[in-house]
Amino acid sequence: MTDTQARSQYIEILEEAINAGARLEECSKIIGISERTVQRWKPSDSQEAVCDQRPIVIRERPKNALSSEEEARIIEVCNQTEYASLPPSQIVPKLADKGEYIASESTMYRVLKRYEQLSRRGKAKAPNKRKEPVTHTATAPNQVWTWDVTWLPSEVKGQFYYLFMVNDLYSRYGVNWEVRESESGEFASELIEKAVWREKLGGQAKPVLHNDNGSIMKSFTFRAKLEELGISQSFSRPRVSDDNAYIESMFRTLKYTPSFPSKGFKNLADAQTWVEQFMQWYNHEHQHSAIQFVTPAQRHHGQQGDILARRDEVYKQAKERNPERWSGETRNWSVAGPVTLNPDKISTENLKKEA
Repeated sequence: MTDTQARSQYIEILEEAINAGARLEECSKIIGISERTVQRWKPSDSQEAVCDQRPIVIRERPKNALSSEEEARIIEVCNQTEYASLPPSQIVPKLADKGEYIASESTMYRVLKRYEQLSRRGKAKAPNKRKEPVTHTATAPNQVWTWDVTWLPSEVKGQFYYLFMVNDLYSRYGVNWEVRESESGEFASELIEKAVWREKLGGQAKPVLHNDNGSIMKSFTFRAKLEELGISQSFSRPRVSDDNAYIESMFRTLKYTPSFPSKGFKNLADAQTWVEQFMQWYNHEHQHSAIQFVTPAQRHHGQQGDILARRDEVYKQAKERNPERWSGETRNWSVAGPVTLNPDKISTENLKKEA
């Protein structure tokens, strides 16, 4: 609704234009209102714009409106034990089978919605608002690591081997991995300690280690080892797998690679050998789409800049040879920027705007 002051301003502008020779129909179109609206705002018998009458008019109560007693009866019936877990679409026919009619489905829906009981009756509980996920941003290797354990099937039904994996968030580089016959905090501790040795981080700032809420992640042995190494631990929200999406994505790549044995591994040594071969491919041959199609090892060891610069030069030379084949700029081969684990909505929107 347009208030009286705004109406008066519009009318004043229109009258000024009409006095200058303009037509009311064309002027009202420019302003964005209809000619009929102008006539309603300022009737012919009025000297100035009138206020909107809709909020103050007294309307007659519809003859078919429900009384307060009828609405109370609907709420009472819908909250009975027999109907508390059912929607109106099922309540109405059940009442009809008993020879009773109190209101239509649409009326029941409308009344329940007004009393905020449309989906919170019976045992239904209001959803618990989950806390915001933990977020970290990596601008270089060894600032944030993610890790997890996944099952590898054996040829024996019900028997599995366990792949422990540490991945660098910035480069997607597999920092350390081991295949074991069981899960334990001791094995996890060895995995992280060896990862620190591999990356030669003894005297340097240690990465944040992000993981889910598994029992070994919270074991006393594992957390004591992290404290000894000077590594801070970060947790996903309970029962939210997406909070550790990068390591889950890496596991998916592993299990969907064509060479993954569909019938399972023969023994532990077979699983260890296969994983070792896969990780050599993943780290040193696999050109990752999220990091401008360089390998994780190239990004992790700072080689991506030269590689991407050479690609950019190849594209520019190709454009110079055949400029008519290029409608715009050459492909963007700039280095992929920082990586954020579980970015919040504001950060995501800002990144989209910058892109």
